[in-house]
Amino acid sequence: MPTLSEAESKTLVATYGIPVPDERIVPDAAAAAAAASAIGFPVVLKLNGDAIAHKTERGLVRLNLADAAAVEQAGTELLSKATAADGPVSLLVAPMLRGNRELIAGLHHDEQFGSTVMLGIGGILAEAIGDVAFRLVPLTRIDAEELVDDLRTQTLLGEFRGEPAVDRAALVDVITGLADLAIARPDVRSVDLNPLIVVDGSPIAVDALVEVSE
Repeated sequence: MPTLSEAESKTLVATYGIPVPDERIVPDAAAAAAAASAIGFPVVLKLNGDAIAHKTERGLVRLNLADAAAVEQAGTELLSKATAADGPVSLLVAPMLRGNRELIAGLHHDEQFGSTVMLGIGGILAEAIGDVAFRLVPLTRIDAEELVDDLRTQTLLGEFRGEPAVDRAALVDVITGLADLAIARPDVRSVDLNPLIVVDGSPIAVDALVEVSE
């Protein structure tokens, strides 16, 4: 099943009101350093390409780069890791977002029931807690609010370690945005927003992966 590049995936989900970071796609290491300076440090740098889906597993992500020199060096290293199977590649520069909480959200297509929206607790606690909830598409905002309420770990959605409570209206927007995407784009078979980092209460999709049908 074809997979959109990270940049294409984020562009698509952003069309449906899902917040994504301010990112730049550039052709080389020097341009990455310039883009990072414009965005503001620290930044994240990734090797970007239509055929590259699992960047972390391949070591194609650099985090917390603090200055232009570090970005340029990392960009050179990442470009050297590209293979012929990756096809044309570029560099993706994004702000290094920080938050104590991570959520996951997604869209999945079941042959029997159709499209479902998923929301869960992400990050290092995801496997240990196993706290996820689902709703069938189409859904209303009330359905989306109930989906949020279905999570067992509600304390993580309140004020946490000095951070404000999660903006539930913004979280509902993510859920309804995924449902709207499923209806408008029946060729989309799955969407994986992992993680949604909670920054000052707002969920932001720092990584996205979209699969489409042939």
